[in-house]
Amino acid sequence: MGENKLTTTTFRGADDNRLVGDWRGPTRGPGVLFLHGGGQTRHSWGGSAESLADRGFRTLTLDHRGHGESDWITGGDYRLNRFAEDARIVAREFASPPAVVGASLGGLTSMLLEGNLAPGTFSSVVLVDIIPEMDRQGVDRIKAFMFDRLEAGFASLEEAAEAVAAYSPHRTRTVDSDGLRKNLRQGDDGRWRWHWDPAFLKPAFDGDGSTDDEPASDFYHPVLLHQAVADIAVPMQLVRGKLSDIVSESGAQAFLARFPKVEFVDVSDASHMVAGDKNDVFTDAVANFLERVTG
Repeated sequence: MGENKLTTTTFRGADDNRLVGDWRGPTRGPGVLFLHGGGQTRHSWGGSAESLADRGFRTLTLDHRGHGESDWITGGDYRLNRFAEDARIVAREFASPPAVVGASLGGLTSMLLEGNLAPGTFSSVVLVDIIPEMDRQGVDRIKAFMFDRLEAGFASLEEAAEAVAAYSPHRTRTVDSDGLRKNLRQGDDGRWRWHWDPAFLKPAFDGDGSTDDEPASDFYHPVLLHQAVADIAVPMQLVRGKLSDIVSESGAQAFLARFPKVEFVDVSDASHMVAGDKNDVFTDAVANFLERVTG
C-alpha cells in the first residue's frame, strides 16, 4: 500500500506554465494519464486513479492549464492545441508512453494529440463520453451552467452543491458540499467561484464548425478531430453515459460504425459525468480494458 501514496508534483507546460498533478501507484507500473473535462479539476479522477493504482498502474491526474492549481494563462491562450502540447510534455514524465483517459475536454485533447500532433504519445486512448460530433443541445446546456454564476459565485458551498444537483437531477444521492471544496476557490469577498479561469470559456464555445456562418474554432473542429481519430493506431475505448446529452445514442452508433475497432461501454444511470455518476462501474470498465491492452 506504500507504493500507492499520493505525491503532488509540478510540471512546466508548453508556455512555461505551471501544471499540477498527483501521482499514485507503483513507479514501475504501466502508466495512465488522466485528463479531466473543462471546468473540472484533477480531483474529479481521485477514486478511479486510486483504484487503478491499487491494481498496479502508475497513475497521474493532471490539472489542465487554467484549472485547479495549475496556472491561469496570461492572454488567455486556451486553444485545444495548447492543452494537447501540455499533455504531450507531461506524458514524457512516464517511463514509457502511458494510456490516456480523457473526459470531454481531456478526450478532445487526447484525440488531437495522438491522432494528429504527436502519434505515439500514448499506448492506448480511453474517451469518456466524448466524440468529435457532440450533441449541440447538450453543449448549450453545459455552456449555460458554466456561465451561470460566473461572476457572482456562490454564498456557500451548500449553495454551489444545490446548483450542481439542479444540473444533474438524475443523481439520487445528495451532492457532497465538502467534496466541492477542491473545485471551488473562495475570493476576498467570501464568495465561492469555480476553480478555473473564466477566459477559458471564449475559445471553448467560440464556434463549433456546424455551419458556414459559425466557423470552427481553434478549440473544437469536428472535421479535424474525425481525421485525428481515423489516424490513431493504438487501442481505443469509448465509455458513454446512457443519460448523456453530449454523446447521443445515435451519435455513438455513428461513431462506432465509422471506427469499428473502438471498444464501447454504455454505462447505465450515468450522464456526461460518467466517472462521477457511476465511479465503480466506470473504473472497472476502464481497468479491464487497460489490463487487456497493456498485456
